[in-house]
Amino acid sequence: MGSAGIMGSMRSFWQDASVLKQEVKPGTVRRTLQFTAPYRGLLGLFLAVVILDSVVTIAMPLIYRDIINNGILKGNTTLIIRLAILAGVLGLFDGALGLGRAYLLAKIGARIVLSLRTKLFEHVQRMSLAFFTRTQTGALVSRLNNDVSGAQSAFTDILSNVVGSAITVALVIVAMFVLSWQITLLALLLLPLFVLPARYWGRKLQTVAREGYDLTASMNSMMVERFNVAGAQLAKLFGHPREDSREFGSKALRVSDIGVKRTMYGRLFFTALMLMAVFATALTYGLGGVLAVKHELDVGTVVALVAYLARLYAPLTGLSNVQVTMMTALVSFQRVFEVLDLPPMIQESPHAVEIPAGPARIRFDRVSFRYPKASEVSLVSLGAVVAPDGTAEKAVLHGISFVAEPGQLVALVGPSGAGKTTITQLVTRLYDVQDGSVSVSGVDVRDAKLDSLRRRVGVVTQDAHLFHDTIRANLLYARPEATEAGMVEALRAAQMDRVVASLPKGLDTLVGERGHRFSGGEKQRLAIARLLLKAPDIVILDEATAHLDSDSEAAIQSAFAVALSGRTSLVIAHRLSTVLKADQIIVVEEGRIVERGTHGELLEQGGLYAELYQRQFAGVS
Repeated sequence: MGSAGIMGSMRSFWQDASVLKQEVKPGTVRRTLQFTAPYRGLLGLFLAVVILDSVVTIAMPLIYRDIINNGILKGNTTLIIRLAILAGVLGLFDGALGLGRAYLLAKIGARIVLSLRTKLFEHVQRMSLAFFTRTQTGALVSRLNNDVSGAQSAFTDILSNVVGSAITVALVIVAMFVLSWQITLLALLLLPLFVLPARYWGRKLQTVAREGYDLTASMNSMMVERFNVAGAQLAKLFGHPREDSREFGSKALRVSDIGVKRTMYGRLFFTALMLMAVFATALTYGLGGVLAVKHELDVGTVVALVAYLARLYAPLTGLSNVQVTMMTALVSFQRVFEVLDLPPMIQESPHAVEIPAGPARIRFDRVSFRYPKASEVSLVSLGAVVAPDGTAEKAVLHGISFVAEPGQLVALVGPSGAGKTTITQLVTRLYDVQDGSVSVSGVDVRDAKLDSLRRRVGVVTQDAHLFHDTIRANLLYARPEATEAGMVEALRAAQMDRVVASLPKGLDTLVGERGHRFSGGEKQRLAIARLLLKAPDIVILDEATAHLDSDSEAAIQSAFAVALSGRTSLVIAHRLSTVLKADQIIVVEEGRIVERGTHGELLEQGGLYAELYQRQFAGVS
């Protein structure tokens, strides 16, 4: 019995047996089979190769039997040579079948992973912003990587260890019974000697493996927290490198120790099985030898039976744990289906219409809104906190009504947490209102095609995000068909053309993770350039000039004056100097509009806006 055969067939014992305690939803098997349906041709070919491989496995010991009985014992050298050549040819053929079997298995598994991963990625992209605010990114990435790969491994284990082993075991047992029913019964009676140590050490390996995964995750989490740009900066400013190194060293030591333990348990597991194999072979030779001496069995048959025995125990032992293998596959697929079954909170209406291009009118009509609870948008297994949370059910907007006419600049001001950003997020339909309506150019955003809405609106937030890619790629994300001249013009308007021109690689310069290669103001100006390149009908600026110095802010304001001409704009600003010329200023407090008017009108009212203005410009004439 080859070591590769033993370890491959025993892998099911390393799987976590606790999976048997989990419930599988009805229909999981059917859905799993649906994912494999497109690969029926490959599965059929794999099955044919497995059957042919098993037939060769059966033929080889019979050839050895004839070499001994009809060749060696009868002195027929011609037959010996012919049969030896035949065995060699079949051996090459068997090797080729093994390669084909491995290729088909890998191909089927890879295609299933591709299908699952692609569907998951596309589905997650359609999820609402609320889903991402309630989901741990690591858990979501793990679902895309680990769970999908786990589904692949479990499925290929079924094909290899269940389907392949079942065919091999059936043919081998039939052949052994034909040759000697006594030795075959002995071989089957000895099966517990393989299964019991496999189960014992398998449980040991499961425990150690789980502990190893947890320790590795803890160590990796520490590395991720310390090595991302923000974490590295915080660690350098406030951290304690010696203490961090000691903590990491402690975690790494435990991972190292558990790795040694896992290796030794694995070796003991393998050694126990090898000893059982040797024991079974010795008994077979013993009983077969006695029968041969009594002329009840010929010598060639004894050798053939021992050869069959080597091909029997590994797959038979693997089949004895088939329930764990099957459940592991189903649970892995079910975890993937959990995410696929989670409906996006923001969905396009079947009768959605295009928002007409051109000057846009924004209308809020008695809008009330609360943020969705975690249980409404995510899963516990993705890190969502679904315990009752009173704040999650509290309305953050109450009866908001206003109109932004085409070409108007409407400013939203008020204390932090008043609901200003929430108002802008309703325009882009990152969330849906519970009461009232939000319309753009006369179309309720809930009845608009999402692509149409997103094309009409451009947003720059206070913490503008840049992908870890080139400046060119970040700009083209807003408008893939843009020319280089268009990008240069957008950079010029955003006062970033000189900075980019001074870089050795220009537009092909990597911005770094989250754009950390640039200052806060430079990042903001790149985001503004991206907005200008998109040239939307509606512009939303959420503290877009917060990171700019006075000179840059003045330059950007000039650029905005041109870029926003003829476009409807919603601007959130705590620095009131940026909204003095707004056509309409809306003052929001605790989710309600408490004042509205122009700068001069609001100053005359002497309300909250006037108070905020006086705080910022006290002593300034």
